[in-house]
Amino acid sequence: MPALEDLAARHGVSLAAVQTLQDALRRGGGRMAQFSHPDLGGMGQWSAGGMTQVGDMFNAGLRDRVAALCADLAADLAASAPPAAAPSAATMPAAAPPAANPASAATPPAAVPHRDWWPDGLGQPSATGSQDGMRYACFPGARRVVVERAGRVTVHDSGEHRIEGISQAQGAGQDLMFLSQLGRVRAADLPVAG
Repeated sequence: MPALEDLAARHGVSLAAVQTLQDALRRGGGRMAQFSHPDLGGMGQWSAGGMTQVGDMFNAGLRDRVAALCADLAADLAASAPPAAAPSAATMPAAAPPAANPASAATPPAAVPHRDWWPDGLGQPSATGSQDGMRYACFPGARRVVVERAGRVTVHDSGEHRIEGISQAQGAGQDLMFLSQLGRVRAADLPVAG
């Protein structure tokens, strides 16, 4: 595993930024990360399926640099972890992004206690986030995705989809798109759990 200092120099970011991403990737089981650091464009998300978002959303060079750094760190984590120690989606702890940015990005679980908006009994979410008055939480162990829009909570059955990433359109036509091993699926296309 290359030293973190080497990765920082190679990707043109500070050691603290590399450590922030490494911690986020560990929380995401090496497959996804939610993070916040000035060197990384503020708040952002990355998933192994190819999705990268940074707070400085029109800076393609920064987005590509963050994606390359995440890919390097994820590969290092995978190479250093024994196969039995790799977390499954059902046992992954929630990604814990830092302080919320009102304009965009994921909301930290500490700022949105789960008892306040999603039903009990679903287990630990693998990912949570919010943007533009909408929030979501993914519960792969229970095969559920919970979405809150305009104060209304809807629990969706994710069925055979193992959610690996999330993207969200901004503006009036807000739409959550989940990435799974079966491809992309819109939240609106997942059946409501009964």
